[in-house]
Amino acid sequence: MLIDWFTVGAQALNFLILVWLLKRFLYKPIMTAIDTREARIRKERADADAIKADAETARDTFQKMSADFEQARAGLLQQATDDATAERQRLMAEAHSAADALAAQRAKALQTEAQALATSITDRARDEVFAVARKTLNDLADVRLEDRICDTFVHRIQASGDQPDSALSTAIRGTSEPIPVRSAFDLSPEQHAAIRSALHDTFSTDAELTFETAPRLIAGIELTAGGQKLAWSISDYLSSLKASVGETFSARDASQAGPTADADRTQEKVSA
Repeated sequence: MLIDWFTVGAQALNFLILVWLLKRFLYKPIMTAIDTREARIRKERADADAIKADAETARDTFQKMSADFEQARAGLLQQATDDATAERQRLMAEAHSAADALAAQRAKALQTEAQALATSITDRARDEVFAVARKTLNDLADVRLEDRICDTFVHRIQASGDQPDSALSTAIRGTSEPIPVRSAFDLSPEQHAAIRSALHDTFSTDAELTFETAPRLIAGIELTAGGQKLAWSISDYLSSLKASVGETFSARDASQAGPTADADRTQEKVSA
């Protein structure tokens, strides 16, 4: 069988032309469309990935912001709670301190008032007791008591001689004026003589004596010379006793007030 090379060549040419035509008008548009589609798909996928990444970033940002907000809210809430608790404790402490201070002030005022009342009652009672004692002694004074008072006064004159340089001794020895002798009762001539003799023997003086009656001297006798006085009376004794009793009560009140003052200072330190 003979091969018709012309026919073969024509067929080959036709095949090549067909292939070119197919490629030019069929495969190329299809490949172009496929490439375009793939490019679009890649772009859409890239856009989707970008959108997804943006969404994830936004989500992470939102979650971080939410966490920060929650942390800040919790911190502010805790701070507000702590501040409220501290303020409540401060107000309660101030209220307790004010209440304690008011209670201490009232207690101190009551104690001061009670002490003042007790002191007033004590002074009144003491004054009444000594007033009654003065009146009673004045009413009960008799001749025998007057003799004892005069004897006691004479002994006091004699005892004053033990201090020759005292102001009283100097005044009696140096006076040129009559020496007044006052008594709560009228002295007898014998008593006048006893007093003159005691002054002469004790102070070696012949000074003139004047005798006067002074009812204010409750059962007592006194003499004055040069501004100095020598006296003995139940009135002076009662006054001395009254002063001693007053000092005793004052010392007692001071000792009772001491612990109260210490307690007040302790309370002030605690409140501070």
